[in-house]
Amino acid sequence: MTPVPFRQFVLKVHSRCNLACDYCYVYEMADQSWRDQPLRMSEATVNRAAERIAQHVEAHRLPSVAVILHGGEPLLAGTGFLVDLVRRMRDTVPARVDVSMQTNGVLLTEGRLEALAGLGVRIGVSLDGDARATDHHRPFADGRSSHPHVERALRLLGREEFKDAYGGLLCTVDLTHPPRRTYEALLAYAPPAIDFLLPHGTWSHPPPGRGAGSKGTLYADWLLAVFDRWYDRQETWVRLFGEVVQSVLGGTPAVEGLGLRPSTLAVVDTDGAIKQLDSLSATHPGAADLGLNVTDDAFDVALGHPLTELRQGGIESLSTACRDCTVVRTCGGGLFTHRYHPATGFANPSVYCPDLLRLITVIRDRVVADLARAAQ
Repeated sequence: MTPVPFRQFVLKVHSRCNLACDYCYVYEMADQSWRDQPLRMSEATVNRAAERIAQHVEAHRLPSVAVILHGGEPLLAGTGFLVDLVRRMRDTVPARVDVSMQTNGVLLTEGRLEALAGLGVRIGVSLDGDARATDHHRPFADGRSSHPHVERALRLLGREEFKDAYGGLLCTVDLTHPPRRTYEALLAYAPPAIDFLLPHGTWSHPPPGRGAGSKGTLYADWLLAVFDRWYDRQETWVRLFGEVVQSVLGGTPAVEGLGLRPSTLAVVDTDGAIKQLDSLSATHPGAADLGLNVTDDAFDVALGHPLTELRQGGIESLSTACRDCTVVRTCGGGLFTHRYHPATGFANPSVYCPDLLRLITVIRDRVVADLARAAQ
């Protein structure tokens, strides 16, 4: 198999967070290596990461790459640091560099937003719905509500002068909160896109509602309630639904966790370590480690790593059950992290397999029925 070059580079610019989200894969799950990371990425590491991305771009003649500022909470790194980082990337990399940032929004002020928006940085904000839903899992460490702070940030992003910087909302599904109310609470902030994220879990540590041997479809049912509300109106782009619909129409899903496209994402940790998908922290200690660092190693070395080959292996890298499944070209086996079992590694269907099968099948049948009616 010919490796596919990396096109997305997640830079974990700060290793700590100012919220205490109880479902966070970085701080609350199997891999606790964040404790050994420096607080902030050094200037030397930023420079070396930029040089390594430039080297990768030149080697593979890439016209553009995406750089995602991540954490922890990236705004803890400081506005000046982030501005300098974006400029360094664009000055160094001989290709278009699209920069985005995923933040909890708490520290997003008008001044910080002006600085980042002025550089064309698109900003995604994590929010789990209304105040009750958000504070259920995303409070400050002392238990205070984070919702008013995030709401203030979203009102800023909604202003006309900042709309081009507004990337959208990321919401982690919680079965205990009503799906339509959650969706409508997100819609109130007029996001250009919404991503619904399934809580990270594995076969050894399943997410809530997916205990050992469970064949229920509580997550699919929750998401389908939102889909029914979304489908006829489509006030915004819901990435999960949109990608499934496009797949039904013959397209190829373009998001991590759906479809069979090779993964082209690499992570640079705060200390410069080159790692795999960072949600692998939910599986076992060291799961994302490649033993590489931007100081000494090119990204092409990471391309040749067996874990990268597995993530880029397409249908041949999936379990037999997945290869034989009728929705495999849409599902793609689910998110790589969610396939993990200590005894069999990643050669398993997703822990969400029944949910993904039901979700995709129902959406497919709805779209096909609508196309048949339209053709009459």
